[in-house]
Amino acid sequence: METTERARTTLTFDFGTFEGFNFRSQSAIERILTANEVVNWNHDRQGEAEFWPSGDNQAVALIFQHRSFTNGFGLVHLDRLLSELGTDSVENFIRIHYAVNISGCRLDELTAAQVEDNLLHIFFGTSFIDLRREAAFELFESYYPEEYKVWEKSHCDGLIFDTDHFLNSPCFSVEEIELNGQVALAIAPQ
Repeated sequence: METTERARTTLTFDFGTFEGFNFRSQSAIERILTANEVVNWNHDRQGEAEFWPSGDNQAVALIFQHRSFTNGFGLVHLDRLLSELGTDSVENFIRIHYAVNISGCRLDELTAAQVEDNLLHIFFGTSFIDLRREAAFELFESYYPEEYKVWEKSHCDGLIFDTDHFLNSPCFSVEEIELNGQVALAIAPQ
């Protein structure tokens, strides 16, 4: 008889559902699991397994894109980090995604201060075309204020600001993200 029972972990935020594969039975886990079930999966009793987001929470799928995990520690660390940041907003998920998947930070070592210190500009809207235009003008004005003033005051018909050329320059890293019917641009200076 087991004398010590592992304490159950309850997550603060709703991370949706997960699919899994059980290595003991060499088959897919036949039911969809909640995030709490993944975190509390007993690999000794239930069999070694790996899990991945089922896709119903697109923000969580963004964080764990292209990878599965064998325990729920990633979810526990994500829950801790969102608690430190104060909310599970789409913006926080994008900031964490950027830190983990683009900058290469480890989720288990990432702090709220590191997430907040990343120089990442996030723009939200309904159309990538409109967002790219809005972002380009805002960043042009922020990063090159003198040039922006000259451009803005110019009466020359041939002086064109090419927003795509500006954003596609080596000066910026641009990622287009679609979550829950909303589009976002995550832009970081290089």
